[in-house]
Amino acid sequence: MRLYLTRHGQTEWNLERRMQGWKDSPLTELGISNAKALGKHLKDVNFSEIYSSSVQRAVRTAELVRGDKDIPIILDDNLREIGVGDWEGQVVEDIKQNYAEEYGNFWKKPHLYKRDNVETFHDVQERAVKVVKEIVEKHKGTDDNVLIVTHTITLKSIMAYFEGRDIEKLWEPPYIYDTSLSLVEITEEGAKILLHGDVAHLEELVKISYLVK
Repeated sequence: MRLYLTRHGQTEWNLERRMQGWKDSPLTELGISNAKALGKHLKDVNFSEIYSSSVQRAVRTAELVRGDKDIPIILDDNLREIGVGDWEGQVVEDIKQNYAEEYGNFWKKPHLYKRDNVETFHDVQERAVKVVKEIVEKHKGTDDNVLIVTHTITLKSIMAYFEGRDIEKLWEPPYIYDTSLSLVEITEEGAKILLHGDVAHLEELVKISYLVK
């Protein structure tokens, strides 16, 4: 089977540099365009199912990528982004000023990031990989194609699992741009990464979102 993975399209809070986590904001016009571009890029792939984070920015991206195809979209809370509690909705610069050590660990030492009553990077990987294992088991021995629409940290956690990469090195390249495409082929011999953060389908678009990290 082949497992396709993508991040949701650019959102308004991405532009405003606000942390999102489990909270949400609408896709921008560019986010919508990029999702449609990915759908066009994948138009010849016959997906058996699409799995999506239950957060609306991911659901909307999944719908745009699917287009008018008759493919079920299955929502799963375990594909949500890392929950960051009271950081959600806050501007990044305010968080950086008020939580300097925790914010520094979040981006530079993810294996050390820890705050009261919120998820760690290890928590996210555990729940996300659980979903992936269930999907792989469900489609075991088939040539099915399955699409997962999720978020940056969740996607990087899944790919780190396939790579054997430690959480400590989670933020190493590639950067996961909005609607970038990763592809993992799974056979009886194991998993092989064919694409990781690919943005070939966005080459003809204005990549304003790439300036917003």
